[in-house]
Amino acid sequence: MNKLAVNLPGIALKNPIMPASGCFGFGENFAKHYDLGKLGALVIKSTTLEERIGNPQPQYHHAGNRILNSVGLKNPGVEAVLAHKLPYLEQFDVPIIASVAGSKEEDYIEMCQRIAAAPNVKAIELNISCPNVKEGGVAFGTSPEVAARLTAQCKAVSSLPIYVKLSPNVTDIVEIAKAVEAAGADAISMINTITGMAFDLASRQPVLGGITGGLSGASLKFVALRMVRQVAQAVSIPIIGIGGIQTVDDVLEMILAGATAVQIGSANYKNPLVCPEVIAGLPHRMEELGIESIQAFIEESQKLIKAQNKF
Repeated sequence: MNKLAVNLPGIALKNPIMPASGCFGFGENFAKHYDLGKLGALVIKSTTLEERIGNPQPQYHHAGNRILNSVGLKNPGVEAVLAHKLPYLEQFDVPIIASVAGSKEEDYIEMCQRIAAAPNVKAIELNISCPNVKEGGVAFGTSPEVAARLTAQCKAVSSLPIYVKLSPNVTDIVEIAKAVEAAGADAISMINTITGMAFDLASRQPVLGGITGGLSGASLKFVALRMVRQVAQAVSIPIIGIGGIQTVDDVLEMILAGATAVQIGSANYKNPLVCPEVIAGLPHRMEELGIESIQAFIEESQKLIKAQNKF
């Protein structure tokens, strides 16, 4: 019996650990350090129809365990991903979750149709923190109606499960989660980064070329745990927990909040071995805590969530 195994819609994972989109590229650099087949799944960098060079430099600001990034969805475009990036990953025994993005709804629909053609892509993650041109530059994920419509449209054209990645930069993330669930989302990934900024005192200017950026790192975990728990109390589809995860205990805490699996993000920058190290450390910590299996812990956590008062 594999005590670490978990199931997500369309995917059987050997363990609940996967890298978060944007923090792992397409895996090439990390494959130099370990066999990517050790991962439960691999989420590729958000891909768009056309190549994107991203925002002006600098794109990163590191401050201890906190990171601001303003990459701007830099990626080689879907043709290059289908021709080179995804075929490269076929050598590893790991299911691929393809993160897709766009500037208008039609972009997402076409991306879902095209990326699903790759044989190793088992699910699609919609990055809905992107600006919706038709809605005046507002992120798709900040409006329940827009998020639901986009989810339904992508479900209609894809035979693969659709996971929707939620932005924390909203008034009520539960409302967004319920809307995408009602529209047919198979799972929810949460949370994306929190919008922030920093200044260079000498120049009196923002440190990032894109002015603002997404805040990630250890401190994000506490916000993510709260939001995951809120959403877990309101929806019945699986949640993939993201935000500040660096250790085995972070993983178990995220499951206790309501997640079925997790994505490890910016911790990969400081330690390229963080994912396999967490995977290797899970069994011993589970034994210490009397956890029979990850699936048993998920079921225990879900019972606790139902028994406790809502926020």
